[in-house]
Amino acid sequence: MADDRTQAAARPSLSRQLLPAVHGLLARPLSSYYLLIASSGLLLLIGLTMVFSATSVKAYAENGNAFSAIANQAVYALLGLVAFWICQRLPSGTLRDLGKYILATAIVLLAILDLLGALESVGVIKDAAIGPVHAELLWLYLGPVGLQPAELAKLGMVLWGADVIARKGPALGHWRELSRPLFPVVGLLFVLVGYNDLGTMLVLLALIVGLLWAAGVRLRVFAALGVLGLAGIGLLIAAASGGAGSGSTGEENYRLARLTDFLKPLDQCDTAGPCYQLIQARSAIFEGGWFGVGLGKGVMKWNWLPEADNDFIFGVVAEELGVVGCAVVLALFSVLAYTGFRIARRSVDPFRRLAATAITTWLVSQAVINVGGVTGMLPITGLPLPFISAGGSALVVTMAAIGMLASFARAEPDAAKALNARPPARWVRLVWAPLPPLPPQRQPAKKAGRAPADAGGVRRR
Repeated sequence: MADDRTQAAARPSLSRQLLPAVHGLLARPLSSYYLLIASSGLLLLIGLTMVFSATSVKAYAENGNAFSAIANQAVYALLGLVAFWICQRLPSGTLRDLGKYILATAIVLLAILDLLGALESVGVIKDAAIGPVHAELLWLYLGPVGLQPAELAKLGMVLWGADVIARKGPALGHWRELSRPLFPVVGLLFVLVGYNDLGTMLVLLALIVGLLWAAGVRLRVFAALGVLGLAGIGLLIAAASGGAGSGSTGEENYRLARLTDFLKPLDQCDTAGPCYQLIQARSAIFEGGWFGVGLGKGVMKWNWLPEADNDFIFGVVAEELGVVGCAVVLALFSVLAYTGFRIARRSVDPFRRLAATAITTWLVSQAVINVGGVTGMLPITGLPLPFISAGGSALVVTMAAIGMLASFARAEPDAAKALNARPPARWVRLVWAPLPPLPPQRQPAKKAGRAPADAGGVRRR
């Protein structure tokens, strides 16, 4: 008995056995890359599964085919994988050049979207359409093809902002360096986006904060940004009470009603108005319990929960997969956040470090705002849940951003050395991704000493 107790005491616990193993896996050169692929891939698969579950009833009722909606989402997922593949292969110099063009395109499209909405609200045009171009909520259509300009704005802001800040370098400590050209463009973007989409404006604000934080900007700049951001949000909400973003002047704005109802106790909310979605989402969470009612067996998608496949798909996850399913989704987002910031911390190139921080801040803040709105901890903003919600533009742009992160992960110093030391087969490099450039070699420091003598024996002064 004494020997058994001695052996049991000498045997290390499970946690002591697992921690070195996990540390060893994370210390491998390509750990960041594999963590990124695994977390984003699993989130994409969960998203496709939940979109099918959330849309099957509505798709069958409208088209007689339960697979019509998931077929469209699968096409967007394939386009997203193509965007991932392309962005993973692009060098950082090309990404820096693309940033200004993507951002300029997004600003023009946002201006057209807001202009059509404003002309419709004052009665100049009908149905917010001019020829084949027409606007619908946050979407801009050219005939049958539609996209969300705000999604392009996020990607363009990441690349252009990271490029501008990386070029300025140490000069960022001065306020004037931030005032041109960063602040004017950010202000214009906030006005164009915030007119119709407060949620995307909050994500852009978080993205900008992430960029400046990664650049080491002083705290007083963050304080000024916070004051300006809160003032801008207040002005947009005040404008909303007069009809901005609601469709016509004088109508009660849904954005403002959601915010005011969020500040009220739930029993005082208008259950037939903005609070209806929140009440149904909480009912879904309550019905799901720990393990859910079963995949595909939820009832909220039977027109009880509006936008069950998009803004409130996390409620469907809670109902059908329970607390366990929600915990898995949140854990995968946590892994994605850890991996993104790990890539940023290990990147030598300033542009890669800034862009990785901005992309991670964008995806994590959007997930937090969406989940917070569904659970009632934050006001409802209408933002989709990355990877999980139905939608084409958001998924394709998100996968493109993940492709950029994958490129940055392969360019980490240890990863680049490992890939160049034992390069994959040539066909793998052609089909998947080229070899990343080796990190620059550090020059050895010169030893301090006396100046060498010239040919005449006189020391140089």
